[in-house]
Amino acid sequence: MTYRILTLSPGSTSTKVAVFEGEKALMRENVRHDPAVLAGFDKAADQLEFRTKTVLDALEAAGIALESIDAFSGYCGGMGPTVGGIFRIDKTVCDHVLNCGMNHPAILGAPILFDLAGRCGKPAFAVNQPDTDELEDVARITGYPGIYRKSHVHCLNQKECAIRCAASLGKAYDEVNVIVAHVGGGLSVAAHRRGRMVDTNDVLEGSGPFAPNRSGDVPAKPVAALAFSGKHDKKEVMGVIGKTGGLKGLLGTDDAMEIDTRIDAGDEWAKLVFEAMAYQTAKQIGAFASVLEGKVDGIVLTGGVSHDQRFVDYVTERVSWIAPVSVFAGDFEMEGAAAGAVRALDGAEDVMTYTGEPSWDGFKLDGAPADVEA
Repeated sequence: MTYRILTLSPGSTSTKVAVFEGEKALMRENVRHDPAVLAGFDKAADQLEFRTKTVLDALEAAGIALESIDAFSGYCGGMGPTVGGIFRIDKTVCDHVLNCGMNHPAILGAPILFDLAGRCGKPAFAVNQPDTDELEDVARITGYPGIYRKSHVHCLNQKECAIRCAASLGKAYDEVNVIVAHVGGGLSVAAHRRGRMVDTNDVLEGSGPFAPNRSGDVPAKPVAALAFSGKHDKKEVMGVIGKTGGLKGLLGTDDAMEIDTRIDAGDEWAKLVFEAMAYQTAKQIGAFASVLEGKVDGIVLTGGVSHDQRFVDYVTERVSWIAPVSVFAGDFEMEGAAAGAVRALDGAEDVMTYTGEPSWDGFKLDGAPADVEA
């Protein structure tokens, strides 16, 4: 049976909306919002009615009736750490995300979907939500007491690409070991072992390879010294870690096409920096091959930078001996959300009920320091 699925992703400055019928996108819009209008809201949660109207207006403009939608699915931030998979969006989910303390429009995904689904008596789903955390215990330990590694990656695209890689091998996601590197504004690499992301770098907290606009792993002592030097405030230091570091900080741009042009014109510094990002990505993939004990069925490069052939070639040359490399350039979050809804409707994947209980909230072992972020 072919279903019609609405998917959405509320971002900081825009709202992505798409409607799929089977694998065909009937509409796909990225509605950009007037900064002056957004500035009129005190907090992200206050944008709920405004963002909901954005989706309804997009449907009307496309001539698609709300009642024609079979299910609603999308990017649902604020749920906290859970296992991956599909959750039915209900009042518990909506109450949790709207009161989680997170001030980002991503928390509006679940409430908007729940509202729209309720208007026409259809189900709403959160698929591989962004706070998914399936790390193995051994992957969480750091040498700094009370600081533990957690999973913040491009989960929806990570898992969708791993599913596609498995399908290309004639297998299900839970039958393969895959390493996926998503290279967009941030850069996440994850080891997928038979349906679970058992190890990742943390794209939000500043670990792993540096990215187009994030610093990645840097030596801890110089950062600590810089933070306490009195020359920079917390906002500046955190900004370099999460927004203005990486290619942007080193080269003044995070545009791979512009950097390619500079390299072709003989800019040796641009060449070295761009190769360094690819080098670190390849190194992270190699590290995760050891996590999977060398049993790797496939490697995937995805995200916007995977459109860049120079980057793809550099990484592939260094990791293709581990496993075949597939390139799924761009992101497939909307497709992944739609595909998850279809699996739910078909009964091909179990739909979970959200309780608000985290998949990990610290170690309960004697002698284990408490999580400083708890």
